[in-house]
Amino acid sequence: MNYTFSVIDSDATSNLQLQTHLQDYGDFQCADMAHNPIDGLNKILKHVPDVVFVHLNNFAWDNLNMISELHQFMPKLPTLIGYSKSKEYAYEAIKYGFFDYWLLPHNEYDIRKTILRLRKYIPKENIPTTICLKSYRDYHYVNTGDILYLKAHSNATDIFMQDGSTISTYRTLKSFEEQLPENFIRIHQSYILNSHYVSRINYGKSTCTLGDENQLPFSKTYKQKVDALKQILSKSSIRTSF
Repeated sequence: MNYTFSVIDSDATSNLQLQTHLQDYGDFQCADMAHNPIDGLNKILKHVPDVVFVHLNNFAWDNLNMISELHQFMPKLPTLIGYSKSKEYAYEAIKYGFFDYWLLPHNEYDIRKTILRLRKYIPKENIPTTICLKSYRDYHYVNTGDILYLKAHSNATDIFMQDGSTISTYRTLKSFEEQLPENFIRIHQSYILNSHYVSRINYGKSTCTLGDENQLPFSKTYKQKVDALKQILSKSSIRTSF
């Protein structure tokens, strides 16, 4: 299961360093980045990330006040990790409930220790197997295991079900990509598929087949994800040639 994270940092250098280090951890996915506390508050409430990284050199007290404000809107705060050029704000970070505190510049060893501690003491909870599609006062609950694939349609999304039915919703494909379980893989600008139903990957035609009939195209942009899917499926298959 993935941990989603947000970064609040107006310093381009430390922001880039952090992003580069976190790329080594496949279970950490960036939800959004903010350059000031006001934008950070908005994006945390919007995306509800699991982890928030906060640069405490820039807007330090404003960021700490923003953390306090989060208590008004969230029953449970994200895991907070602060960093600074000095230990000046370390005590305040502890008082505000930060999980860890780093000294800049970012250090690969410190980041690795924090990630391992976070995985151990704050394990990622299982992602719900049901999604709620809300339209005005209508709430439609769908079991993700029954979804074959999703297709973008302008600013809406069509959800194709195993039983042949289709559900249309006014949500973007990207919003589903961020919330669906890890067995759902984006293979094209317009398609997300349920990897549990993949029966064939054809690199010559650049297509993935679901079951017996549904053939979806994959693009070069998402080829790495298709390659990873192939590796996963191959590990659990008896390989032969024809």
